[in-house]
Amino acid sequence: MRMVDVIEKKRDGYELTKEEILFFINGYTEGSIPDYQISALTMAIFFQGMTEQERADLTMAMVESGDQIDLSQIEGIKVDKHSTGGVGDTTTLVLGPLVASVGVPVAKMSGRGLGHTGGTIDKLESVKGFHVEIKNDEFIKLVNLNKIAIIGQSGNLTPADKKLYALRDVTATVDSIPLIASSIMSKKIAAGADAIVLDVKTGAGAFMKTLNDSRELAEAMVRIGNNVGRRTLAVISDMSQPLGFAIGNALEVKEAIDTLKGNGPKDLTELCLTLGSHMVFLAEKANSLQEARELLEKSIKSGAALEKLKVFLSSQGGDASIVDNPSKLPQAQFVFELESKENGYVSEIVADEVGTAAMLLGAGRATKESVIDLAVGLVLRKKIGDKVQNGESLATIYSNFENISDVKEKLYANIKISTTKVEAPILIHEEITN
Repeated sequence: MRMVDVIEKKRDGYELTKEEILFFINGYTEGSIPDYQISALTMAIFFQGMTEQERADLTMAMVESGDQIDLSQIEGIKVDKHSTGGVGDTTTLVLGPLVASVGVPVAKMSGRGLGHTGGTIDKLESVKGFHVEIKNDEFIKLVNLNKIAIIGQSGNLTPADKKLYALRDVTATVDSIPLIASSIMSKKIAAGADAIVLDVKTGAGAFMKTLNDSRELAEAMVRIGNNVGRRTLAVISDMSQPLGFAIGNALEVKEAIDTLKGNGPKDLTELCLTLGSHMVFLAEKANSLQEARELLEKSIKSGAALEKLKVFLSSQGGDASIVDNPSKLPQAQFVFELESKENGYVSEIVADEVGTAAMLLGAGRATKESVIDLAVGLVLRKKIGDKVQNGESLATIYSNFENISDVKEKLYANIKISTTKVEAPILIHEEITN
């Protein structure tokens, strides 16, 4: 088999066989096929697309290129959740303890963030002593005992995807639905889940800005999952404005605690109940989505979900007393209010730009080498559709430096006020099961 023939075949719009896909993935991973030939192939895929079978075969070829996590020793159906990212996306911090509290095993592999704020692990490290460096045996033991544990991503999980993504990033082939979908799904499948719930974001703060693009990506990932034997579904949720109020690591941990107490933002609570209901249903802990939702609501009301958070944190070395005393979380030196300059209604909060403002404070990483300040960030005081008066706070800014003029300038430019009332955006756009 010659790589030039594989490139020519895809260039002309023909379907690649499983053997041809394995040939180029294995060859590229091992180094026997050069970057320039894979660049040519990814550009051909960018223009010609891939069939459902090709997408499934590509996903599994990347899964098989490295380690695969074996979760078979964990009792029950393991359901993973993946979000395509966004601003203020605190769902994992809420969902993990919440679904674990009703008996669903949460064996989660999470990463660090590059962008507006830290990833799930960065956020959890706001809790003094918490760590994810645990061996696989301990990880499985904790999930069986507590129904929840989170570890960092394995160094050799889907190495083909890592190489392919780095190449796509510099050859203008990132925005290809088959390549995005197989990249995401390869990591989820290699992480050992039996079933997968996808939270696909849409809007200004999302990777996919339009509903049509988000739907296309969601459908592609759901079909890949189902085609390779994992029960998979997707929820398309809004990211035209930040989710919840908090943007920043320790601030988001506090918001997750508030949500598990039943006092969280309405949008964050609703999304977690929607995603959680699907996870509970797929794990066969409820006979319907309605029954699953009732179980989760009851767990919040009874305090069981909050108690599960304490157990989870302490089991991985964290100071669980922060749940009852969030002031023990890292605190910023300075607190400022962003005051409205006019009367009216909030008409737009440009999510990705507001996220960038949080990154300017130090809440996220501009580069892989950046050091995150866990204490800093923003807490929105108004959301789209809310009435605001001149002098009223639009957001509270938590900073460890006094001059934040650039942050305020960015926020004023991207939190827009109109004289007429604007409706709040729809939170859940669609649910896709096949």
